[in-house]
Amino acid sequence: MDNTQAKGYEAPYELVRTMRASCLVLGQLLARRGRARVSLPGGCAIGARPLNLHLKGLEQLGAQIDLEQGYINARASRLKGAHIWLDIPTVTGTENLMMAACLAEGETIIENAAGEPEIGDLADALTKMGAKIAGAGTDCIHIQGVTGLSGFTHRIIPDRVETGTFMIAAAITGGELEIDNCRPEQLSTVTAKLIEAGVEVEEKTDSLKVHANGKLQAVDIKTAAYPGFPTDMQAQFMALMTLSKGSCMISEAIFENRFMHVLELIRLGADIKIEGHTALVTGMPELKGAPVMATDLRASASLVLAGLAAHGETLISRIYHLDRGYEHIEQKLASLGADIERLP
Repeated sequence: MDNTQAKGYEAPYELVRTMRASCLVLGQLLARRGRARVSLPGGCAIGARPLNLHLKGLEQLGAQIDLEQGYINARASRLKGAHIWLDIPTVTGTENLMMAACLAEGETIIENAAGEPEIGDLADALTKMGAKIAGAGTDCIHIQGVTGLSGFTHRIIPDRVETGTFMIAAAITGGELEIDNCRPEQLSTVTAKLIEAGVEVEEKTDSLKVHANGKLQAVDIKTAAYPGFPTDMQAQFMALMTLSKGSCMISEAIFENRFMHVLELIRLGADIKIEGHTALVTGMPELKGAPVMATDLRASASLVLAGLAAHGETLISRIYHLDRGYEHIEQKLASLGADIERLP
């Protein structure tokens, strides 16, 4: 990738509307160009995910920000370091402010920062570019601004949610699967819950082996910020629990609207009742295939997993959500023996 000829400062609605993570261009465009015009983002309708903490932090760094006709307009001749306290530990907010602060004048301290592994990986990449960052991955990050960044070579860490999804694919089908090139230590909470449910998991330095005998026990989970149980694994784990022995409570503590997959799982025969932010799942002997509709990225994954285990044919519509988080998931599952295909 070579951006030496890049001169723009706008991320238009057509590019940003389908993925909320597109807002991450805001901080870096502002820091490098002194100006940014970024459409308010779209993405999965899983609840309110406002950018107010991003904008508040950028204003503390000296940016002038206006919202106009669905766009964020930000200006700053050069950002200046600041002491920023995040009201909640937002992942994309931490990343946006960290990237902006790399080119700010002076030192920036971000407190109550998110600690997900992806933030540490971003800091590693920025450091290779010449940034000066300490504490990434903890709740307090120190950034000493530099005047410029340079080219770099970096290998992105494996996707822990994709890894976790394939772990559950093995568990829900009663199969055995070895997953290479992953980071087992980043999935410790998911692994612990799978073991509690009766799934065998063997960890190595950069691989996992998952073996399930089909005898699943119901296990309660509650989502939490890293290193707690990931909200991005809640829907997949719920699909697994629909075939467990007994009943369990699945509590969603991150997003207020992340149970949209429940009605679709019920169409497959699941026994799930929702009360507020908690779902009561009672395991059933089997699921039965049916037409279902994906509502967001992880809901899509949960329906694929449920379809793998269901008797008969499951047809999942609106799978464009799926492609934002998984590359050729149907091809990978088919290579493992799944009877799955993508329809035109």
